[in-house]
Amino acid sequence: MYSDTPLPKEAPSPLHEFPTLAPLWHTAIVLFVLIGASLGGSRGVHPPTGHSKLPQYLWTMAWEWVLTGFVYLGVRKRLKLRELIGGRWAHPEDVLLDIMIACGFWLAAIAVLGAGAKLMHLDEAGKFDSMRHQLGFLIPSTTVELVAWFCLSVTAGICEEIIFRGYLQRQFASLTSSMLAGVLLSAVVFGASHGYEGGPRMLLIGIYGLMFGFLAWRRKSLRPGMIAHAWHDAISGAVLHMLR
Repeated sequence: MYSDTPLPKEAPSPLHEFPTLAPLWHTAIVLFVLIGASLGGSRGVHPPTGHSKLPQYLWTMAWEWVLTGFVYLGVRKRLKLRELIGGRWAHPEDVLLDIMIACGFWLAAIAVLGAGAKLMHLDEAGKFDSMRHQLGFLIPSTTVELVAWFCLSVTAGICEEIIFRGYLQRQFASLTSSMLAGVLLSAVVFGASHGYEGGPRMLLIGIYGLMFGFLAWRRKSLRPGMIAHAWHDAISGAVLHMLR
């Protein structure tokens, strides 16, 4: 005999809360490209310090936009790029609010990174000189290069936030059914993608990425992170330019 009692409904899958953004093969390619480029940078595959930085800047900007375009191609059937970023500004007050959040976040990040550098003794004179020598191939030398660096900083702020916090963070959250895991894993990949910085600074960059991840998660938008990211890179390049 069959009972007329309705069967209990199945509990919704946790993956429904974090739907995948792209096929796994797409994510694998993005990770392969990021880690491969990082390994190349860690082995010194970059132009000599004395040469013009403009080709390097232009190549890096083009590379980041191409990778961002590939990310868009992977997610476009499931999500619009505007939705990936977190919607659009509806009022001028929204712009000012995101700028204020970005400024507050940047100041907090500077304090955290400064404390981390001190704990790892990266603020010592010898270590700082070593960093300037290691990153010499990136430091702008002329006014034209400094302007190009600012353009590169804006590109990094937009593209890297889309790639790491917009795409990878949410994709990892879907695969693990946990937004916290998505934040942590994307921060690990973010740090690992900066091989040219050296091991200790890669750890700091991973912490920096973790902060960006929590900001995107909390704000449900990439815009404050994009602003803070671009601002930080631009200021860092300007400071190193002046120290030359």
